[in-house]
Amino acid sequence: MLEELKKIVYECNLELPKNGLVQWTSGNVSGRDKESGYVVIKPSGLSYEKMTAKDMVVVDLDGNMIEGELSPSSDTASHLYVYKHREDVNGMVHTHSNYATAFAAVGKTIPACLTNIAENFGEGIPLGLYAPIGGEAIGAEILRSIGDSTAILMKNHGVFTIGPSPESALKSAIVAEDVAKTYWLALAVGEPTILGAEEVAEHHRWYKSSYGQM
Repeated sequence: MLEELKKIVYECNLELPKNGLVQWTSGNVSGRDKESGYVVIKPSGLSYEKMTAKDMVVVDLDGNMIEGELSPSSDTASHLYVYKHREDVNGMVHTHSNYATAFAAVGKTIPACLTNIAENFGEGIPLGLYAPIGGEAIGAEILRSIGDSTAILMKNHGVFTIGPSPESALKSAIVAEDVAKTYWLALAVGEPTILGAEEVAEHHRWYKSSYGQM
C-alpha cells in the first residue's frame, strides 16, 4: 500500500540525520496521500540505520493503523491534527536541530533578518507555546501560531515544518536550521538588522513566484 509514498517518506527521514537535524532515533517525517487521505509516518523509536521503506507505518486521519508491523511515531496525533485542519499540507517534519531548538528553549522567535528567511518563511520563524507530547495539543498549537510560515519553533521542544509534500517540509526543516545558525552567529557579532515589512513581502512574493524552474 502506498509504496511510492512510503519510499518518499523513508528517504526524507534518512535526510534528517544526514543533515544533522536529529540524533539517535528522534525526529520524524510524514506524508499524506491525497487520494486515500492516509498518512505514512516513521515508526516510533526505530534507528535510522536499521529503518527500511517497508517499516513506514500507514494510519488514517483518526490514528487507526491501516498497515505496518511497528507502532507509529509518538508525534502521530500532532501530525494528524495538522492534516485534518490544513488541506494544503501533505508533508510534515519534526526535528530537534540544535540551533533552531536553542531558540525554542529560550522562547525566542527567529526574525526576518536575512533575505533567505523572508523568502522561505515570510516575517520569520514564529514561536509556539509549550504543549505536551503524545496528543493533539502540539498540532493545535502549531495551527494557532504558525501563520503563513512553513516552520515553527515549539517552546521547550523543537522544530516542526509543513509543506505541500514531504520533500518541501524537509527543505523547510533544513533551511530553518541553517538560518537559525546564521542568526545565532549574527547575535554574537552584534544586533541583526530586521528587514522591513515591504522588503519581507517582496522577497517572499518573488521566491514563491519566480525562484527555481517554473
